[in-house]
Amino acid sequence: MNQYKDQGKQDTRSGFGAGLTELGRKNPKVVALCADLVGSLKMDDFIAENPERFFQVGIAEANMMGIAAGMTIGGYIPFTGTFANFSTGRVYDQIRQSIAYSDKNVKICASHAGITLGEDGATHQILEDIGLMKMLPGMTVINPCDFNQTKAATLAIADYHGPVYLRFGRPKVANFTPVDQKFEIGKAIMLQEGTDVTILATGHLVWESLLAAETLEQKGISAEVINIHTIKPLDEAAILKSVKKTGCVVTAEEHNYLGGLGESVARVLAVNHPAPQGFVATQDTFGESGTPEELMEKYGLNNKAVTAAVLKVLKKKA
Repeated sequence: MNQYKDQGKQDTRSGFGAGLTELGRKNPKVVALCADLVGSLKMDDFIAENPERFFQVGIAEANMMGIAAGMTIGGYIPFTGTFANFSTGRVYDQIRQSIAYSDKNVKICASHAGITLGEDGATHQILEDIGLMKMLPGMTVINPCDFNQTKAATLAIADYHGPVYLRFGRPKVANFTPVDQKFEIGKAIMLQEGTDVTILATGHLVWESLLAAETLEQKGISAEVINIHTIKPLDEAAILKSVKKTGCVVTAEEHNYLGGLGESVARVLAVNHPAPQGFVATQDTFGESGTPEELMEKYGLNNKAVTAAVLKVLKKKA
């Protein structure tokens, strides 16, 4: 039975904004940079309280990454803010050379990730960013599921030394995790125990997976749901423990199935414990303009898709 309840829909980008504002009050070393998207990144309160610690670089994302890398040399903890597409694809060379290779303590904070960016369309709906970031040596990749967890993750990465990619979104979604839940980088969270199938979900697909588990329960299927908020480092121990119990797994993510959470899980299973796996993700395609709900339905990224994937993978169990 799903013990989590929607406390009221909120956007995860506002969770980032709330976390950044709190950091501004607590940690004088935290600075923020933005590429002309202050309102979209919910940075207004931080700027109002800490104008001397905010740097507007304009539509010059590559410069922003270089500036942020340089600031770390002075002991500052820079949080860069722009859309996920511009936080990764547009500036990949700068992130690789100046941040990841140089092991700089930069927090790359990426809003409007995935297909739920909605009406802006395919050019802005990046579905490759997790893959781009997780392949960089030393890069930590975090994809929280709701407002509360995004705020908690924002606070946690300030205390972690090293480059971090923090991914969040535009639409208002269910806010269901405890407000005081501690965020541990690299530690998956068991949301619901089950015996028949493991559902490993990340980001916006976590709530959808809980809804799917309710539907499956009505069909007599016991689903174990785990929130994989950290894609890298992946909590391999939690994944293997669960899959060894249930015998099969479905991964669910708002990302291309190539390079995302599903592939990371498949590697872990291939090396340690091969098991049937289903993938809920976009199928090597770009998006299009539409409302988030319409796009999640069309591209198979909702609770109905998770339910269908579970029913399919159960047939492959030995």
